[in-house]
Amino acid sequence: MKTVKICFSLLFALLISSSAFSQDSTRTFTLSGSIDVYARTALATTNAYTGGGPGPSSAFAQLKGFSLGMANLIASYNGEKAGFVADLVFGPRGNDAVFYSDLSTGSYTGQRIINQMYGYLKLGDAVTLNLGQFNTFLGYEVISPTVNFNYSTSYLFSYGPFTHTGLRADFDFGGGFVGKLAIMNPTDMLEFNPVNTYTLGAQIGKTSDAGGVWLNVIYGDQDGKLDTDVDPDGTTSAGSLFQIDLTTGWNLSDAVYLGFNTSYQTVADGKIVNGNSIDDIGGDATSFFGAAVYPKFTLSESFALGLRGEYFSVKKDHLAIFGTDNDGDGDVVAVTLSGNYKVGNLTLIPEVRIDKTSEDSFNKKDGDPTDMMTSLLLAAVYKF
Repeated sequence: MKTVKICFSLLFALLISSSAFSQDSTRTFTLSGSIDVYARTALATTNAYTGGGPGPSSAFAQLKGFSLGMANLIASYNGEKAGFVADLVFGPRGNDAVFYSDLSTGSYTGQRIINQMYGYLKLGDAVTLNLGQFNTFLGYEVISPTVNFNYSTSYLFSYGPFTHTGLRADFDFGGGFVGKLAIMNPTDMLEFNPVNTYTLGAQIGKTSDAGGVWLNVIYGDQDGKLDTDVDPDGTTSAGSLFQIDLTTGWNLSDAVYLGFNTSYQTVADGKIVNGNSIDDIGGDATSFFGAAVYPKFTLSESFALGLRGEYFSVKKDHLAIFGTDNDGDGDVVAVTLSGNYKVGNLTLIPEVRIDKTSEDSFNKKDGDPTDMMTSLLLAAVYKF
């Protein structure tokens, strides 16, 4: 509670101090945000998948009954050459979105309210440097429900990276061509780096008034357990992670929009320290692959319909999120139909979602296993 009071005090102080810049159009301070709430139930099945957690096993919007999402407060200052973003989240959705740096050692502050916090420096019209904690540039969907058309999230979003802490350079090459280069802590290690390894990231993209396409990659050792100076007794490492991601979206007409996302992630076969030697464990690399399509139809100024059709598969027990066969392989097809009805700054989102897995992954209400879950949801999102 003390931390929350301090954060609100800082935001209030920043809001007051922003009046000093009101006479200079090159300097702007803004305070924005959102709240979201929802109700969800499952038809003919329990609300959980057989792994024990809420289901379907994608991020957010999984709880049953009337549930809270999050309150989001974003303070930002944009100066002529420099600025900052402080993005705070409160509630279950925010708590699920923000990870600790190291749960095992206890050497962390325990904050779970900072979604983004970074400063930036403009080196010119073409290059901006960002230092701090920022949401990932991979993927189609984001943490904030004000940006996504569907309220529930895809498997592709849920099991890619959420947030990074590091140094990122943003490039504007002209003619709509953009890029990014970053060196970061391992994915979702936010407050500090407890494992002494780093992850590299890059993006190249082309944008226009009609839409854009972006190719993204990240690569790096995510656990760092082969550093014998840190762990002289020796331990195993999961191996380096590599992910490549393609995201695109285009306005086909004034009323029709089409988005697409595909991503592949793999973790190399692990290694183990034996005395002074480093040996392969001998296992196969694990991976996931997914693809999702996002058509959207604007029917009036206040109402639109959107569909998300997704295929997502795992190999060699890469993720324990739904049923797999004896080789650790499995897949899911998920179809989500959402409406967006806008009343001022409020958006109501009725949604129906069907998840169909290759193996039994859910439970019927009588306890028998099944391979399909149908969820109904109604969300309210207010943006200010």
